[in-house]
Amino acid sequence: MHRDPDKYIQELIFGDIFEGVSQKLENREKKKVRSPRFHSVSPSTSQAASLSLPENLPQFRVIRSARRKRGISAIRQNGLIEIHIPDKMTRKEEYEIIPEMIGLLLRREAKAKRGNDVLEKRAIELLDEFLPDFQEKPASISWRGMRERWGSCTTVDRTIRISDRLNGAPDFVLNCVLFHELIHLRVADHSEDFYQLLARYPDLARAEAWLEGFEAGIALLPDSPILS
Repeated sequence: MHRDPDKYIQELIFGDIFEGVSQKLENREKKKVRSPRFHSVSPSTSQAASLSLPENLPQFRVIRSARRKRGISAIRQNGLIEIHIPDKMTRKEEYEIIPEMIGLLLRREAKAKRGNDVLEKRAIELLDEFLPDFQEKPASISWRGMRERWGSCTTVDRTIRISDRLNGAPDFVLNCVLFHELIHLRVADHSEDFYQLLARYPDLARAEAWLEGFEAGIALLPDSPILS
């Protein structure tokens, strides 16, 4: 998935994301049963007998929308593939389009995905610009599948890992997380010294807002069956 970063930021951060997130979650729980916009129903036994999907598809879920008239889209949210389709689409059409949309998304992601070399190059640039007094250098930096953290650093062997959820995030967000972990090469904890160094990053507040908005947006996603 490769979305326009600025548009993505607008969707996640602004509006009422930070004012009333708790209220939205509460209202969603109250109205979940009667929500008319999103739903996805598994095929009946008779339908399932005549419908089948290719084996070994990655985990995904289908979201139907009464407001969506024709367009079909596939995006990745927090590691899970979501396929958005019009509510009027038949079950047969849905099963025919699922492999095609997953394949399209995976090809698009493979084309846009950044490798470990990008992280290493960014690290050098960040050290030179904001931490010129650092003698500590990372031994390796790599993408990792992490869902609970944005990044981690092992000070002893100077290895840094960045969550693959950020592979596709705006540059200022990725740089902020990477900068955070680079500081841990010298300061292992989150002491006052750590935050004084972190404050050198000019887009800190903006990046932290994006990350908060990302998590809030995931929490507000409508529920639907997950297939694999």
